[in-house]
Amino acid sequence: MCRTLSAFPTTCLERAKEFKTRLGIFLHKSELGSDTGNVGKFEWGSKHSKDSKNFSEDVLGWRESFDLLLSSKNGVAAFHAFLKTEFSEENLEFWLACEEFKKIRSAAKLASRAQRIFEEFVRAEAPKEVNIDHETRELTRTNLQATTAACFDVAQGKTRTLMEKDSYPRFLKSPAYQDLAAQAAAASASPSSCSPAEPLHT
Repeated sequence: MCRTLSAFPTTCLERAKEFKTRLGIFLHKSELGSDTGNVGKFEWGSKHSKDSKNFSEDVLGWRESFDLLLSSKNGVAAFHAFLKTEFSEENLEFWLACEEFKKIRSAAKLASRAQRIFEEFVRAEAPKEVNIDHETRELTRTNLQATTAACFDVAQGKTRTLMEKDSYPRFLKSPAYQDLAAQAAAASASPSSCSPAEPLHT
């Protein structure tokens, strides 16, 4: 016999709801521009206990390495929301824009997108100017004269290093992430409390 969501213990459902709310601390009003995709949207699955377990593992993985955080859509969304509280989200948005830029195959689109990214993030006094040195800025400007998918690599690399050494440690130490990680650890430690004995269908 299959069980519906209503058949789950009340405590299990309350935990799932509380868990989602805690991440909302990070994701409140977190929306990125078109160049960075829909990474500001948190993908939460509360209908299945398996989804909650996967999410718990995802959250705990963010503290293992910066690479794991950046490879997680939920991690990127949470990190972006945290950076917004520090008014430094432009670094992550630039990094994400560069990742999307590298996927472009049309030479014409590559050139136009490169110019747009440069104007938005790289040039001096840009609306979302990233923190890079003058030499890197000028190297990037030169690279745009013959646009390739690698023209932002140096600037992107320096921005990533800055985030990993500066913003990322503060993110992990933030009360909001510490609280969320504690909830994830508790959920991972007791998977049976919210695991259905039979297949679940909604």
